[in-house]
Amino acid sequence: MLAHWLIDVDDFASPDSLALFQKELPLEWIKQALDDTNKASMRRRKLPAELVVWLIVGIGLYRDRPITDVLDKLDLKLSSSLGESIAPSAIPQARKRLTAQPLEALFSLTAKHWTQAEDSDDTWFGLKLFSVDGTQFRTHDTQALAEHFQYVKHSKTRHTEYPVVRLCALCSLRSRLLHDVAFGPSASGEVSYAKQLAASAPANSLTIFDRCYLSAELMINWLRQHGSSHWMTPIKSNTQYEIVEQLDKDGRDLIVEMKVSQHARKQDPSLPDAWQARLVLYPEQQQPNHIKGVLTSLVGTQYDTQSLLNVYFERWEVENSYGEIKHDMLEDEMLLRSQSVEGIEQEIWGILIAYNLVRLEISRIAKEAEVSPLRISFMMALRDIQDELMWCAIASPGSIPKKLRAMRERVKRYILPERKKRPKSRTVR
Repeated sequence: MLAHWLIDVDDFASPDSLALFQKELPLEWIKQALDDTNKASMRRRKLPAELVVWLIVGIGLYRDRPITDVLDKLDLKLSSSLGESIAPSAIPQARKRLTAQPLEALFSLTAKHWTQAEDSDDTWFGLKLFSVDGTQFRTHDTQALAEHFQYVKHSKTRHTEYPVVRLCALCSLRSRLLHDVAFGPSASGEVSYAKQLAASAPANSLTIFDRCYLSAELMINWLRQHGSSHWMTPIKSNTQYEIVEQLDKDGRDLIVEMKVSQHARKQDPSLPDAWQARLVLYPEQQQPNHIKGVLTSLVGTQYDTQSLLNVYFERWEVENSYGEIKHDMLEDEMLLRSQSVEGIEQEIWGILIAYNLVRLEISRIAKEAEVSPLRISFMMALRDIQDELMWCAIASPGSIPKKLRAMRERVKRYILPERKKRPKSRTVR
């Protein structure tokens, strides 16, 4: 038994290639992001810009370790010929020189490549499925962070204990890869950040929103992007509409017309006085808070009512993505690490890149195992990737395909069982 373990350790600690960062985040991409934002190192440093980028992504993967430890464990620093290494104080200086712009550019670049590679074949009625949802991150209670990100006010005299960063993401519904995000001060609502994502909505797609996003300006402009970037959202209980056309004999499939508020038209003069959408109602309200129905821009008869009602509930799974980030990656830590506005933005971009990196590996594992990516344990995959990077940092350089294949074989053991069908339909509490 011991001999087998020693052989396994030898295989595990002798990769054929460079680390996962260097495979999935090629140096060319990082240099491109640095060049595009004019942040490339102009002189040789012990902690050059490209290594600082990897460090920030590593911070997103290793929440339980100090930043200096992440730097050491991933072997991301350079030493002089005399073996002199960098001082801990050089790390925040290097991060300040870098700014958050290269991380934002790198996220956009990687998200574009990774989502095209993994999501191109996963469609519903020929449409790519997405979801838009929001979350919040808390920061340290410093004056600079409070002035920039602000508190969430509960009333005129009460607000959250810590400043809050509000984030909204456009996420693939089935692979959970993040396509685009918008975040900033909590004074702006989720709908405001969702509007910034409209330009990222691809053609021939369906994006599913929560009910709080029901806005004429958002929905009309979302469809305007391509004419085929469709949307769906639950109807609010106070939504006022007039029935224009009944598409079925039971009165559950309707074309309705709703007025556009004066406030919305003031914000966007191009909006019409009224707008139309398809309303599909559930057969009956089994519970007091059961969703009444869904509004959608899909008016074609090829989209039957039951399929429309069923696809909406796939959106509920996306809320688990934020749970994976906060619970699994950040280990339920209440606050982000950084204590400056630039540092917070850097940290968030690093966390999002790291999350997509884990989701990318999960998607590839799922393809090899011929199961849905949602049946691969995120925690197990995250731990394997963390261990992989640690071993690669101390092993001899070379190439990693062999190691990644071995890792995927191990992770297949962590395939989750299929979920049992619900005895009752999903409802809102």
